[in-house]
Amino acid sequence: MNLPNKLTILRIVLVPFFIAAILIPFPTHYLVALAVFGAASLTDYFDGKIARKNNLVTNFGKFCDPLADKILVLSALLCFVQNGLCDALVVIVVLFREFAVMSVRLLAASEGKVVAANIWGKVKTVTQIIAIIIIFVLQFALEIFRMIPLEPATVTTIGFVFYIIGETALWISTVFCIISGIIYLRDNKQFISME
Repeated sequence: MNLPNKLTILRIVLVPFFIAAILIPFPTHYLVALAVFGAASLTDYFDGKIARKNNLVTNFGKFCDPLADKILVLSALLCFVQNGLCDALVVIVVLFREFAVMSVRLLAASEGKVVAANIWGKVKTVTQIIAIIIIFVLQFALEIFRMIPLEPATVTTIGFVFYIIGETALWISTVFCIISGIIYLRDNKQFISME
């Protein structure tokens, strides 16, 4: 197994630690979750770069790299829903898009073809990662505000503003998710022909 594929597997292995850091409420847990998420996101950057530079692109990588991205991002979004930081509708839209794209990939695989992610899929992933990082930073900042002797109403207002900023970032990434899904389905319509 080559280095890019090992990095992809590492990204998947980091997910349970990432989930634990989000869901177990200990001091600065959002900062720890951000660190684990950042490390996992960096593996995404480096596995592709190394694979292309050293001609190590494999069918395993083409299939598992996007899968690892989906596992990481959807884990974050589902944990955010549980913690009241994300609208469930965002997750529903993302899941719909991911299942549609995965179905096309499976249909292509049944014909012996591997369909790699396109540039719009990469844009979607980058905007999702940015939105998730924004939420982690804002939640860590909110943890700090809660440690400062402020009026409870002030902390509540700050929390609400941070929630709106996070939701806006997530909805922007969701728009790119929809656009990338439509383009992906259009570009691979030969695999979903009803004839």
